[in-house]
Amino acid sequence: MLFSLLDFGNRADPITSGLLGLFFYSPIGATAGAVLASWLVTRSGTGADNGGVARNSLKSLGVVVLLCAVGIGIYIAYAYTTATPWLNPNASNPLLMFEVRFPAGVTVPTSPQGITIELQTDLNTMPGEVTPAVFRRDGDQPVIAGEVELAFRTSHRQLAVTIEGQPSRIYPIDLTARAPHTPEFGTWRRLADGSEIRYRAKWPGKT
Repeated sequence: MLFSLLDFGNRADPITSGLLGLFFYSPIGATAGAVLASWLVTRSGTGADNGGVARNSLKSLGVVVLLCAVGIGIYIAYAYTTATPWLNPNASNPLLMFEVRFPAGVTVPTSPQGITIELQTDLNTMPGEVTPAVFRRDGDQPVIAGEVELAFRTSHRQLAVTIEGQPSRIYPIDLTARAPHTPEFGTWRRLADGSEIRYRAKWPGKT
C-alpha cells in the first residue's frame, strides 16, 4: 500500500493521481512547509513582542504559500509528462507496421475475414488491420502484413494475432517507450511454434 501511494504518477489514471496529490501529498507538503517556515522565521531572530509575533505569523504564512505553489508547479509538470503519456499529442498516432511469417503448411486466409489483430499494452488495447494486398509467400511460408496505432508511451507492448480455428499467437514488441520512427523493418523474431514477426514504427509524414 505504501509503495502504491509513493508511486504518485498513475499515468493511466490522471484523475486518481490528482486526487491523491490533493488529499494525501498536499497535506503532507503543507505540514512540512509550516514546520520549515517556523524554523526559518525563528532563525531570522525576530523579537517575541506582539508585533513580532504577528510579523512571524505572516512570514510563516507567506513561506507556506510559496512552498505550496512550488510543490503544485512541480506536480503539474510531472503530471503533464507522465500522467498523460500520449506518444504524439494533438496529432495523428504513429503506426506499428508488421509482417508475420508462418511455418509451411499453416493455412492463412487471403482476406481480412478470419484474422484478428490486437495490440496489447499495460495502458490499453488497440485493434489492428491487415493489408491483404501485400500478403505474399516466402517460398512455402505464407506472410501477412498489417498495421496498428501506437497511442501511448510505454515499453510494455505485445501483438496478438489470431487466425480463426488456430490458437492465438502473442508476439512481444521490443520497442522503446517513445517508439522512434524507423524506415526499415527489423529482423525476424521467432516464436516457439515456428512463426516469426518483424516490425517497425512509422510516424506521420514519414515513409
